Amino acid sequence: MKNFESNVQYIKYLVNKEVAYRFFQGTLVKDPMLERDIAETIMPGPKASYRCCVYKERHIVEDRVRLIMEPSKDNRVINVLDSACDECPVDRFVVSDSCRGCLGHKCQEVCPKGAISIVNHRAYINQDLCIECGKCKQVCPFGAISEVMRPCMRACPVDAVKMDENKKAMIDHEKCISCGSCVYQCPFGAIVDKSYVMNVLYLLRNSFNNTNYHVYAVVAPAIASQFGDVKVGQVFAGIKELGFYDVVEAAIAGDMVALAETEEFAHTIEEKKWKTTSCCPAFVEYVRRYHPELMDHVSTVVSPMIAMGRAIRAKDPKARVVFMGPCTAKKVEVKLPEVKGAVDHVITFEELRSLLDAKGLDLAQLPEISAGEPSSYGRIFARTGGVAESVRRVAKLEGVDVEINPVRCNGIDECIRALKLASFGKLDGNLIEGMVCKGGCTNGAASIFHDQKGIQRVNDYSREALTDDPTEGIRGYDMSAIEMEREFLKIEK
Repeated sequence: MKNFESNVQYIKYLVNKEVAYRFFQGTLVKDPMLERDIAETIMPGPKASYRCCVYKERHIVEDRVRLIMEPSKDNRVINVLDSACDECPVDRFVVSDSCRGCLGHKCQEVCPKGAISIVNHRAYINQDLCIECGKCKQVCPFGAISEVMRPCMRACPVDAVKMDENKKAMIDHEKCISCGSCVYQCPFGAIVDKSYVMNVLYLLRNSFNNTNYHVYAVVAPAIASQFGDVKVGQVFAGIKELGFYDVVEAAIAGDMVALAETEEFAHTIEEKKWKTTSCCPAFVEYVRRYHPELMDHVSTVVSPMIAMGRAIRAKDPKARVVFMGPCTAKKVEVKLPEVKGAVDHVITFEELRSLLDAKGLDLAQLPEISAGEPSSYGRIFARTGGVAESVRRVAKLEGVDVEINPVRCNGIDECIRALKLASFGKLDGNLIEGMVCKGGCTNGAASIFHDQKGIQRVNDYSREALTDDPTEGIRGYDMSAIEMEREFLKIEK
């Protein structure tokens, strides 16, 4: 396992790479034995590498291949791979040796399902009856009831991961904000984000070398944190070699968004009292699902991904757009009715790496190419604080006479806290920068690497920009031809 954070990530990579390799070789044909053949290639055996037996490993790989080849038709992005979800501890609450067999029996009295009985003067939990409400743990005076929470459940910030009747993980899609935290934290790779790799491969092939239409790659600025051993310009060159017509930095649209959000803020802050950014789709989805009464405070400016897609299409009527980034929630955003049509498909940095390697590209040997010249501020959208800093920079350059006092939220917990304070009129600021992932997009769920070095790499790359003026970063684009606003529609139940 080279240059991967975990075996889970490595296996995902191998599956995507093998599928893409066969596609590029022209050998990816529909066949009843396709999934098994790929599984045996990746898990040759005879001994198992990660699980109980090689047959179990192959079965899971087959399911992964099937999800890539034939993803579900609905717009739900985060799903559970049942075959892989069977090795986590399932007894969440257990009685430890600290139980003193007290006379109070509060645990037994409070249990709503009668799952607790007293055996040999000690509490005993019948796991077949337990619904994991946790009330017994709360009332035990000795703290004798311990809790072992599944990593996926612990990772979910909105309690959207549950257990079904078979005690396998399930996603409550009414609660899920598609942040992908459970995908990243599941140690068995049992929670997956929907793949659009095949959609992108077919889009490229059916363009007939970009003669039918032009396929653009829009790359998130967090790319600077992902390929530390090569230059960002070499990564752009590699993407171009995959068959894309052109490669464009989404940071250019970061500059567009900074300009639009500054203008919106200046015109509405007196009425609204406080505003939030709208670049992070998981943050916007959290507000929509859990605090719809606060949606009036969310900026109606589209995200940089949507802005860039619209900008490209305004310049080139033959354009098709693929976004590449670290975010699973972006796969949901492109399907929303109010922005649908700006971007055709989204793939993650994990998936991008698989495509580059499947093509056999040595990025270190490729010459650097430019993907536009955004400002340094457009590029720092990739990390916490970047959006707020960009808005303040634009306000200063444009002479906007309105105080902008940002509250930078580093992760969903800080977002939730800031929204609560704002709703009670106690927010120490007037602009909430909502970032669900700690560190910002550089630590997105589908990043190849998650570390503090990523933030430094983004800052270093931003300093390579030719300008620190966002108005210069958008040169070459007619802003009057780009719709920068969106209307938030109610969530369909």
